Amino acid sequence: MAHRVFVTKRLYPQAIDYLTQHVEVDYHDSPVSPPPDELLMRSGLADGVVCQLTDSFSREVIAALPGVKALCNVAVGYDNIDVPAAAEHGVVVTNTPGVLTETTADFAFSLLMATARRVAEAERFLRAGEWGEWRIDLMCGQDIFGSTLGLVGMGRIGQAVARRARGFGMRVLYHDAFRASEAVESELGVEFASLNDLLAQSDFVSVHVPLLDSTHGMMGAEQFGRMKPTAILINTSRGPVVDPEALAEALIEGEIGGAGIDVFVHEPTPHPRLLRAPNALLTPHIASASVATRTEMCMMAARNVVAVLHGESPPNAVSA
Repeated sequence: MAHRVFVTKRLYPQAIDYLTQHVEVDYHDSPVSPPPDELLMRSGLADGVVCQLTDSFSREVIAALPGVKALCNVAVGYDNIDVPAAAEHGVVVTNTPGVLTETTADFAFSLLMATARRVAEAERFLRAGEWGEWRIDLMCGQDIFGSTLGLVGMGRIGQAVARRARGFGMRVLYHDAFRASEAVESELGVEFASLNDLLAQSDFVSVHVPLLDSTHGMMGAEQFGRMKPTAILINTSRGPVVDPEALAEALIEGEIGGAGIDVFVHEPTPHPRLLRAPNALLTPHIASASVATRTEMCMMAARNVVAVLHGESPPNAVSA
């Protein structure tokens, strides 16, 4: 009897083609995740599930899926899955690391540049017909070249952003729970700093940490108060890492100069005060959204679930 895989949400077709060659596929071909009761019902009929960050697999849901052997997330993050509960029930959890590193670093730096130079504000200004004539102070922003970048998190993506910063002659500070090796620091030209020192010295602060208990809300009112009034915050990691109310207050009151934010606490609804902050550039969780990267993410998840169901070690298993 063929193994059955439930695909909870639309994937790039190459991944569906691959799955249909190896397993029976129940495909929810929709850009929107199924409601919780349908997710539970269809997952319960499957041996493996290819899921996305919008699909919640809590301890209670996992316990109700005794036949599921694999939960394969199309994402690097997996905070939508209770990994310890999965391990207790013998369910393998996988993710898609590495493939989106460079794409996400590109986008983080794009947000940094666009926010610094007020690109979104300027485009809105032009489209609204408000541009009268050239002025010496029209939409003046901040220089990037030669400025100081603070990286909160020095994993794959943080390191990739640091490489891009070298091309802009930036001084790069970083803070991480684990200090990088001397070889990595030398290669990237980065300096380790306490979080407080990093915040005080940086012109740009870019966040690249996973969502853990220790990082939840780590960027809040106290941290914004330590930043320069001209500093810009960039977040392409996870929404709950940043306190949205505190960020909105800091932006509106001029405590910091701006923010480029791609992830939010309650997606797809950003905090309403952030929407009213003209110095906030907000994007809909698209840091990894290149066709090549998203296609390969889908393929990685497909290969992971097929490997598990065929009794093989998946390429990207997550440990509890």
